[in-house]
Amino acid sequence: MKTRVLLGMSGGVDSSVAALLLKQEGYEVVGITLNLVPDKFADQTDTSAQDASQIAQLLGIEHHIVDMQDKFNINVMADFAEKYLSGKTPNPCIVCNKTIKFGEMMALADKLGCEKLATGHYAQCVFDNASGNFLLKKSPHNKDQSYFLYTLSQDVLKRVILPLGTMTKQDVRAIAEKHNLPTSSKRDSQDICFVKSGGHAEFIEKYLSKKFPKGNFIDENGKVLGEHKGIIHYTIGQRKGLGIALGEPKFVTEIDAQSGFVTLGNSESLMSDSLTVNSLCFTTDFNKTEFDAKVKIRFAAPPTDAVVTILENERAKIKFVEKQRAITPGQSAVFYDGDTVIGGGEIE
Repeated sequence: MKTRVLLGMSGGVDSSVAALLLKQEGYEVVGITLNLVPDKFADQTDTSAQDASQIAQLLGIEHHIVDMQDKFNINVMADFAEKYLSGKTPNPCIVCNKTIKFGEMMALADKLGCEKLATGHYAQCVFDNASGNFLLKKSPHNKDQSYFLYTLSQDVLKRVILPLGTMTKQDVRAIAEKHNLPTSSKRDSQDICFVKSGGHAEFIEKYLSKKFPKGNFIDENGKVLGEHKGIIHYTIGQRKGLGIALGEPKFVTEIDAQSGFVTLGNSESLMSDSLTVNSLCFTTDFNKTEFDAKVKIRFAAPPTDAVVTILENERAKIKFVEKQRAITPGQSAVFYDGDTVIGGGEIE
């Protein structure tokens, strides 16, 4: 009897090829497309669900479209807006993966009688005989998305299949073209699925149905430099789009939600050798209180040497060997042992 696997199908080339590969490997594939973004914020020209249905029909696999708007709104969109209001810069894809794509979808897998859950992420999930654990590993190519999956526990990883783990995007498109999949030339989705071209600040004001007050730019001594548009428009390390001329390059170094002050400083002020994270989690059972790791402070940042010290209440202190630029509250710090994801947490 074939192993039944639930595959998240977004209507893009990645999940299309994942469906093809899983079927070729002998799995009984069940495609599922989640309707996530509430209609008020959705792109009405988006054809993702129709594209996913077309691929499923072409490959002869079962396909379901499930409404998940309410849960996505509560878990992802509301969290996104709330964190910007508190002066943070959140990463909603990490929250979505934890709560929706590997949370709610795992429950749907159980409901549909699927032993496994698959997605088109560029990362690897492999069983390690020595430890008896399922390890989350980086893709060997520059498309690696393991950073976004650090919240996955052993209970989840033992059921996960990532068919594109060792492939490049070029590999995936070539397979799609070879098998005449209609999504072969479809453009990759960009940025945050619920934020349109107007940007995150416009989304937050529409989402909360309110305008946010202007405030003051200050320097590191508290001197007022000018007026800003509201704290939701800024992030740590930002230089462009400040709307203020100071005769020399200045960067956002701090955002104080309570006072409404946005502090500007020079590039050196952005450098720090430590940070603290909360909501700490690990991909395997972990009992060390201090360990060396490579740490990424944002998706695009290179992994860098650090010492991680576990604190109480799911928190940890990270001390870097070399100072890091623009450590940003709300982003995630993810720990690696070589190519293996150890875990991570949200930067305070």
